Amino acid sequence: MSWKRKAQADDLFQLKSVVDPQMDPDGKRCLFVVTETDEENDTYRSNLYCAAIDPKGEPTPWTFGDTANFTPRWSPDGRSVCFISNRSGNNQLFIINPGGGEARQLTFHPSGAGNPVWSPDGTRIAFQIALGPGESLQDRENGKKKREKLVPLEIDRMKYKFEGKGLWDSRYTHIAVVNIATGEMEQLTNGEHDYQLLSWSPDGKQLAIAADLSDDPDFSFVQDILLYHLETKAFANLTDRRGIFSSAEWSPDGKKIAIIGHEKECEYGTFTKIWMYDVTEKKLTCLTTDWDVAVGDYGLGDLQQGVVRPGIIWCDDSCSFYFAGTNLGSIHVCRGTVDGQIDAVLSGRQHVYGLSTGGKSGRVVVAVSKPAFPGELFVLETETGELDQITYFNETYREQVVLTDAEPIPFQSRDGWELHGWYMKPAAVLEGQQVPLIVEIHGGPHSMYSNTYYHEFQTLVSKGYALLFINPRGSLGYGQKFANAVRGDNGGKDYEDIMDAVDYALEQFDFIDPNRLGVTGGSYGGFMTSWIVGHTNRFKAAVAQRPITNWISQHGVSDEGYYLIETQLKASLQDFDHLWKKSPLAYADRIETPLLLLHGEQDLRCPIDHSEQLFIALKRQRKTVKLVRFPDSNHQYWRSGKPSLRISHINYISGWFDQYL
Repeated sequence: MSWKRKAQADDLFQLKSVVDPQMDPDGKRCLFVVTETDEENDTYRSNLYCAAIDPKGEPTPWTFGDTANFTPRWSPDGRSVCFISNRSGNNQLFIINPGGGEARQLTFHPSGAGNPVWSPDGTRIAFQIALGPGESLQDRENGKKKREKLVPLEIDRMKYKFEGKGLWDSRYTHIAVVNIATGEMEQLTNGEHDYQLLSWSPDGKQLAIAADLSDDPDFSFVQDILLYHLETKAFANLTDRRGIFSSAEWSPDGKKIAIIGHEKECEYGTFTKIWMYDVTEKKLTCLTTDWDVAVGDYGLGDLQQGVVRPGIIWCDDSCSFYFAGTNLGSIHVCRGTVDGQIDAVLSGRQHVYGLSTGGKSGRVVVAVSKPAFPGELFVLETETGELDQITYFNETYREQVVLTDAEPIPFQSRDGWELHGWYMKPAAVLEGQQVPLIVEIHGGPHSMYSNTYYHEFQTLVSKGYALLFINPRGSLGYGQKFANAVRGDNGGKDYEDIMDAVDYALEQFDFIDPNRLGVTGGSYGGFMTSWIVGHTNRFKAAVAQRPITNWISQHGVSDEGYYLIETQLKASLQDFDHLWKKSPLAYADRIETPLLLLHGEQDLRCPIDHSEQLFIALKRQRKTVKLVRFPDSNHQYWRSGKPSLRISHINYISGWFDQYL
């Protein structure tokens, strides 16, 4: 075996994200997006590539340069491709001929365009566009940046800020169509509602759209599937305010519409299900009522950029379809039928974060990642289970760097619940040697650690730390009862699950030094890290990333705080004592563990005031604490922010543990 070096945080500049596979209608070629970091400009560049499948060929780039090119979508006949690019300034729609030549720009609006969907006859493309007061679909970019005059912002709605977007700018997302040949555009939706474009009916007469058309959206937390008739301009509501629905795809024969969503039985922790709408009978039926698996990809990771979560992908027979299922720490490829039969066609310890069929029933292109495998594309022959790798963008990195696999550990909680997690052991641990352990805690809580690549984890293991990470109560992938168990009990049984995992690891693995334990996590994991150090001193160092530390202030400062508290803690602002008792800040006087707080300054989900409050409370008591503020960074900076800040984030974590473990 040739010599390999250890992983480092700045290896991020060498890793590539391979996402959004799109097989052509003939099933012979696959378009996809490769994103890499631009170290000099501290940003990202994304380009389209095409891989020949039948016969197999080397991937070739279709776009070039340092801009962002993404969301490739084949025309129905496979003769054209629409994609989004910011090469002209804002994100706009472009069209390119697979045979070669320059891409042609289709939209020119100052606010940009996105989410393209082809008409069945290939003559038009529907898309989303944000429009505000006084703005028209016919407005065009002129290349000049008008200096904005500072004016006060008047607010009369609760939903006035959004994580990742900022303060509401009075724009609503609408649906429009553009004629490919003439460039003529038509706005389809109007009014003070946001619309999400989903799909186009096979007969070309209707669009499937997701929206909340309630009269008072401040107090509405549902999303319906609507059919918009292009001739009559009328809407038909298929889900009738049942819950939250986000995907709708017509069968090729137009007789069925497959829908993904749920009725909010357990609020945000409810498993998404597959529903089938019969177009003739106008009847909606849930196909997966008795299937205790979350439909979709709920795995977490810190490498892939621009992942497009797969919805329902129909086969040509209009009877079967493919989708992703989240179960037991992995994301699988599943095949379902209109009569409710479901089978896994690709299971095992892996994270499938993208899939496409081009309509063909026996062949699927999948994007796959594993703990020691950053992610590539494969062709899956569903009848034989044969998996053939077709991209190798991270192969050189894997050949040069030691990457550690994650080993699964099943164990029981103190009250008898079956729990699941992983440990990672540093390479070359000598017989009798003990190493420090870092416990990682995921966000959510309704998400899931999975069998996927984490650059942060690989960096920490390469520095000689063992890692332990589990899916405590509240995580997805282990049944609806398990996911719902955390609601109203944050810091209760979920805390015990993590402590039980540490106890189990210390009993099972003699290479762990029980006197050198660290803990870290982000978002909900940051809350739990802050909670843990206020309730035990067994950890010698802790790093709380973008935590919630005060549920009382979270009610008003977060973009969704008031709703989160009502649904997650099952409380209101009048339950002052309960909210305070559930807040890590209330236990600041008990914290003796050296604590590092990492937070993005533009975080609107768990705003930075949470770290500020805990920092001052601890500093006032002369405790060991440090606050690091990441500029121009939102809640997701650790995995999609500026590359230099992502690297700094990892280095701060490892540096703190280096100092105190």
